[in-house]
Amino acid sequence: MSVSSSAPSRSGPAGGWASISIAFKRSLVSQFQPRMLVALVMPFLIMFVGLILLSWLLWTPIQNWLLEVLGGWNAFESVDQWLVGLGLFSLKVYLAPLLALGILLPLAGVLGLIIAAVLVMPLVLGHLQQKDYPDVIKQGHNATAYSVWNAVWVGTLFVVGWLVTLPLWIFPPFALILPVLWWVFALTRMLRVDSLVEHANVQERKYLWSRLNSQYWLIGLIFALLNLIPPAWLVLPVFSALVFAHFSLENLRRLRQQEAAAASTALIDHDN
Repeated sequence: MSVSSSAPSRSGPAGGWASISIAFKRSLVSQFQPRMLVALVMPFLIMFVGLILLSWLLWTPIQNWLLEVLGGWNAFESVDQWLVGLGLFSLKVYLAPLLALGILLPLAGVLGLIIAAVLVMPLVLGHLQQKDYPDVIKQGHNATAYSVWNAVWVGTLFVVGWLVTLPLWIFPPFALILPVLWWVFALTRMLRVDSLVEHANVQERKYLWSRLNSQYWLIGLIFALLNLIPPAWLVLPVFSALVFAHFSLENLRRLRQQEAAAASTALIDHDN
């Protein structure tokens, strides 16, 4: 019975947790290969150009909207007038640009992530299949359409959720917790799909996502925390794609090897 025609019946891919560290180690090697170094440029340029365009189109409207919202908050307006009365500064003058930046930066960031998922991931997968996983045959169907749809709905939910929960940032714990949680969501839900959709069939994808769900979210959490470090933004879109791809393809290979061994054992038992 082939794995492509039935759901896997084994206990699951061996070394699911151990393969996280393996994925990171292999990704470090892959990242310094010429083709992957060139790939770094694409999402960074898209994110940079996107930030410029978004700022040009939305900076003034967002700032005006924020000033209107802040001005309608009586407690905030009282504090602002009190500070101005003391001859210090207007809180709105400083807070509105910071909040506007807090809106525009994630918009540009998720745009870079979508580009990485839809355009960079195929380059990553093609490179890794040639270098590391020539035995992992592609069995996915409609991979591009599935990838684009997944990127759109995840990106949309990320942006809406980010904006809806933005007012909670005035409370110190949420200013740190919420960005991390939203980036964990975006990274995990986007890249775990794109790292498998070309190579795994429907049954394999569902099985691996179920069996390795905690490991995928842990990888997403690691990258969401790294995302708090500004210099990391330059390499995270491609490096995160490499880690998710190495992790998914290695576990897919192990799953197919286990299924092949089980099928071989069953055939021998049947012949005997």
